[in-house]
Parts: sequence; C-alpha cells; structure tokens
Amino acid sequence: MHDVSPSSGQPRRRFLQSTAALALAAGAVAPPVGVGLAAFLETARRQATGAGWVRVTTLTALPADGVPRKFAVIADRQNAWNRQRAVPIGAVYLRRTGGWEIEAFNVICPHAGCLVTYSAERKGYLCPCHNSTFGLDGSIRDPASPAPRGLDPLEVEVRGEGEVWVRYRRFLTGRKERIEA
Repeated sequence: MHDVSPSSGQPRRRFLQSTAALALAAGAVAPPVGVGLAAFLETARRQATGAGWVRVTTLTALPADGVPRKFAVIADRQNAWNRQRAVPIGAVYLRRTGGWEIEAFNVICPHAGCLVTYSAERKGYLCPCHNSTFGLDGSIRDPASPAPRGLDPLEVEVRGEGEVWVRYRRFLTGRKERIEA
C-alpha cells in the first residue's frame, strides 16, 4: 500500500519554495550589481585609454602678452545610459608663456571648489569665496591663504596648425596632494 500521509510531499515542496525564493532574490540583486560593475569597468577603461584630451581653442585666440584667458571645455559626456554630445564639462585658464608654449590651469579653486577669476589689477587669480590669491604661475600668493595648494595645472599640447589641446582633469579639493577625482 501507498503511504498517503500529509508529510510525504513536504521535503519536495520545501525544496521548490527555497529554490523559487533564491531565484527571486538573485533576480532582485542582479540589476544593481550589474550597473555598479558596468560603472566600475567604464571608469577603469577611461583611465586606461588616457581619455581626457580635448581641443579647447587655437593658438591665435591666445594673446602673445601672457594674459590668461578663460575657455570652456566642451566634450562628449557618457554614462551607463546616456550620451550627450558637445556639452560643457568644465573650464580652463590658458596663457602663452612663449611662442607655442602654453600654460593651463583648472578654474576650480583647490580649497573648496569655487571658480577662480583672473584679476588684471592683481596680475593673478582670485577665489571670491575665501579670498585665496594665486600668481600667474598658479602658486599661492598669500601664505595665510586657506587653499591647501596652488591651482591645478593641466597638460597642454599644440597640435597641427596651432590647435590647443588640454588633458582635462578634475582633482579633489581641500587636500594638499593633487589627487584626481
């Protein structure tokens, strides 16, 4: 005879319930883990390929007298879902230091992230948020300045027929060391 007691199907039913619960949990966790992994790999890819070189202006747009000019940095921006073409991603100050020699600084103050301005009267840069002052070479002018370091220099290349390219990068603020953000 067959045993038809109610407990005979319980181990199989419990196994199926546990398996279904595990599959649902894995399905719920997979999307955020996948997005996080994709973002991590995209950052690693961007760093490995040396991305960041952007054409900013031409040599003829920079005065030969060494006065800095501010330029927007326009580039494509992409994240895991969207791609935006030719959008402002920041700004730089450029100035000629001789013939085809160019100096570039990020416009973000290394103290608290405010935007610095160039002051012709002071012949240097000024952060309006906490009155940090910087020389034309980006160094801190006032020893009492709250800025932990000078302005962040950026790599510059003059390519082809006088195109000015900058390796645009951002750095963490509030630190003495230059650490790329």
